[in-house]
Amino acid sequence: MFSLSKLSPSITDMIRFDHSHVLVTFHQYTGTAKTSVKKALAETICDALEIHATLEEEIFYPVMRRLDDSPVLQKSEPEHMEMRRFIDELRQTKASDARHDELMHELMRDVMHHVADEETVLLPQAERLLGKDRLSELGAQMTSRRIELLKPKAGKIARNTAVGFSGSTTAIVVGLAGALMAARFVSRHTPELSSRH
Repeated sequence: MFSLSKLSPSITDMIRFDHSHVLVTFHQYTGTAKTSVKKALAETICDALEIHATLEEEIFYPVMRRLDDSPVLQKSEPEHMEMRRFIDELRQTKASDARHDELMHELMRDVMHHVADEETVLLPQAERLLGKDRLSELGAQMTSRRIELLKPKAGKIARNTAVGFSGSTTAIVVGLAGALMAARFVSRHTPELSSRH
């Protein structure tokens, strides 16, 4: 029988990958870029952060709360709410407006602080308290839920990635296409996923 948990990275590795993806995308963002590129990069970051926050809130944080409701964990969801406020304002601001750049930098400043807390406190704590099998099982749950969250946005994400990276990093576009194809394969070959769609 096909087992998603045997193919899935651990939940902590997936969280680290999400953080890296957002930071790599942000490094492409410059104030002098074309407005279409800035808007596409901003949308790529916003979609990635929204999906990431939902996955953490639904899967990772509840498990961690049962183990140890640390101060870092207690402030994580309020930080997500603040992030969502920035995202809403960013989406309502034209990329040609100087405020767009300010909002992007404010959002990323908060994201980097949040990432530092998670990567130095929460993720090592999870790896100490949860066994390898449990981390992989949670990674599989996160993969399954990610597919559900990505499905309605897949075309938009692919377009924004292509415009945002403007051909300068073809490997990233190819990587995204590969990831989407892999997600499609997994959803078709996993009974518990294919029965939902």
